Parts: sequence; structure tokens; C-alpha cells
Amino acid sequence: MESKRLSQTFSCGHCSNIAAMESIGHIFKDSKKEDSHDPYPAPEEGYYYDVLICPACTRENIVKYFWHDFMESEEDVSYEYLYPIDNDIPLGLPNEIKLAYKAAQKVKLIDPNSYALLIRRLLELICFDREAEGSFLSKKLKHLADKGEIPEKLVKVAKGLRLFGNIGAHERGGSLSEKEIPILTNMIKSILEYIYTAPHLAELAERKLKEIEKSK
Repeated sequence: MESKRLSQTFSCGHCSNIAAMESIGHIFKDSKKEDSHDPYPAPEEGYYYDVLICPACTRENIVKYFWHDFMESEEDVSYEYLYPIDNDIPLGLPNEIKLAYKAAQKVKLIDPNSYALLIRRLLELICFDREAEGSFLSKKLKHLADKGEIPEKLVKVAKGLRLFGNIGAHERGGSLSEKEIPILTNMIKSILEYIYTAPHLAELAERKLKEIEKSK
């Protein structure tokens, strides 16, 4: 019996279960127009499209990623969700950041304190992903501002998230309620959209312009 081909760990767009999924369809679309008579063909590059089945709800997820022959491992791959579309998730998030964001969203209506704690963890992951330096989260966020990754005003937003996370983590620090959930959500989305979504959209626009120029 042929063994199942499993994907990386994903969060199902239907049920939010986080797991490796079975790939039932794998299609490659070459982005180059090669000359069949060329004795030295260019390296292969293009997009892979994967249809993945969630092991929990058994529904389909479709992802897309770019690949070329010089990429050394799947760690270089950036996945784009094509189906189902979740308009609540900021565009352009790395897979690990997206998983952490979705994990936080799953508990926000169950336990606001746990939600705040997971949002604080998400801040730590963002700092790690962007190679921020510093022994404390506050210093890491300041380093991101110094590098131009985020504006100084967003450092204040991140500081507010950190303080909310501290409240969620300590019993004597008080308790959060559902009233604070929209504040936390909008604050973290503003940071994610600045760091990831804006550059992602700029890259898509630049890529589209190049495609238009080539087609002329």
C-alpha cells in the first residue's frame, strides 16, 4: 500500500485543527516559457498547488507555494492559503505566526485571560521571526522600531498588548473580560498588518506589474 504524503503542520481553515494533513493532489505550474531545443534549460521554478485533507473534519484545504531548484529546504517556502478564505486573518503571515494567531482566536470567547496570554506569546514569536534583539520583550520591540520594522507608535501598541498579557498571566493582576477582546484583537492586527500584510501586498503588486510588462 502506498504511504500517505503528509504536509507541514497547518491550521485547518474549516475547523481550526492544527496538524499535518494528507495531500491528495499536488500540481506544479512552471512559471517559465522554455525553448524545448535549449540544451541548457533554466532551473525549474514555479508554483505548487496542494489539496490537503484535514484529519479532524476531513474537509479540503488548498495551499500554494513558490519553488525553484536553488531552494534548499521547505523552510524557505512561504505558503499562501487559497481555500477556504478566512478574511479575519491578516494576509502574508508566515505559517508559524498564522498558527499562533489562529490558536489565540480560538480561545478569545472562552477565556479572555488566556487570549491575552497567547497574544503576548504571539508578540514573542513576531520578535523572533524578525530577529529582534534584547533580553526582554519591551527591548525587542524597541529594537524592531529602531530597525524600522514598526513605527514608534506601534511600540506603544505592543506595550499595551504586553501589559494585557501580564494581567492574563497573573491572578493578582486582575482579570480581563469580553470587553477587552476587541481592543486586543485590533491592536495585534495593526502590528501584523504593518509587519507582514503591507510588504506582502507590495510584493504582489510588483509581481503583477512585472507580469504585465512581460506580456506586452
